[in-house]
Formats: sequence, C-alpha cells, structure tokens
Amino acid sequence: MADDLQNRGPQDRNRVNTSEEWELKYWTKEFGVTADQLKAAVKAVGPMVADVRKKLGK
Repeated sequence: MADDLQNRGPQDRNRVNTSEEWELKYWTKEFGVTADQLKAAVKAVGPMVADVRKKLGK
C-alpha cells in the first residue's frame, strides 16, 4: 500500500517514528519538544508513545 502524503498524522499512533521527516515534525509538535529531545527520548525508552510521553514529562 502506498503512503498517502495528504494524511500527515502518524501511521501508527502508538509508536513514535523519528525516521520519517513528516512524522518527526508531527511528534515534536505533539510533545512540544525539539527533534533532538524527541530522538533522545525514543533512544532511551523505545518508540511507544506512552513511554516517550512519560520520559518527556508530558
């Protein structure tokens, strides 16, 4: 299935994907953090949104 570039929400709303630029932008806006802060949190706790949210204190 091809990517729908008109849909700018994440493909899987339970996981943070930092490898796609548009998803990185979505999650940085969602959490109110920089890309570096988001990548560090994902590296520390993994890609699950609940874990990243907790790590970032959001």
